[in-house]
Amino acid sequence: MNPKHMTIIEHLTELRKRLIIVAVFFVIAMIASLFMAQPVIRYLQHSTEAKELTMNAFRVTDPLKVYMEVSVIIAVVLILPIILYQIWAFISPGLYERERKITLTYIPLAICLFLIGIIFSYYILFPLVIQFMMKLSHQMAIHTVIGINEYFSFLIQITLPFGFIFQMPVITMFLTRLGMITPVFLKKVRKYAYLGLIIIAAIITPPDVFSQLVVSVPLIALYEISVLVSKFSYRKVKLIEHSLEIEN
Repeated sequence: MNPKHMTIIEHLTELRKRLIIVAVFFVIAMIASLFMAQPVIRYLQHSTEAKELTMNAFRVTDPLKVYMEVSVIIAVVLILPIILYQIWAFISPGLYERERKITLTYIPLAICLFLIGIIFSYYILFPLVIQFMMKLSHQMAIHTVIGINEYFSFLIQITLPFGFIFQMPVITMFLTRLGMITPVFLKKVRKYAYLGLIIIAAIITPPDVFSQLVVSVPLIALYEISVLVSKFSYRKVKLIEHSLEIEN
């Protein structure tokens, strides 16, 4: 059936099907992640930034909470290709055949960018923040007592968002394909985008110029890559539209 003529109930049924598939794979991945969580937690506890810190549990349930949070994150990362594919499968019937093939290639790209964002934030941004906090504590003669729950919550809050921020080129490509944005629009709002990215960098980094540059430069580079991606995608869209006009 043509998705454009599907009823709301049929759309909801299709969505339910996709969600069930994701849920089934999540349960399977969650079982596997329960065995993987402890080695990952130990690795993170013995990283360069954490090995000099003594992790404390201020509540009896803190170790379990950290264990389950890490397990859930591992499970989500494991099924990320499944999640992205189900999203694609849900929207692909409304796309042209060429668009389906092209958008399907977004999945490995999105996964790679997500992992690059996590790696960047963990190995570059997170050490800068921890070093600044420890230095500030030392200057103020404050003995820092680290709770394992607080440490891992802070680590997750710093790293995970960058996995999504690094999706900027993929999102730009997708929105350009849908005709929602154009390269011209991205160029017009460039200075506002730069300002927004610099503000984001200032918020999440220590208040020193070096740290802010380390974060803001890659973010601005991502935006410029997104502009180039939008140009390429826009040309492809116009070529497809032109070929369809010729066929008709």
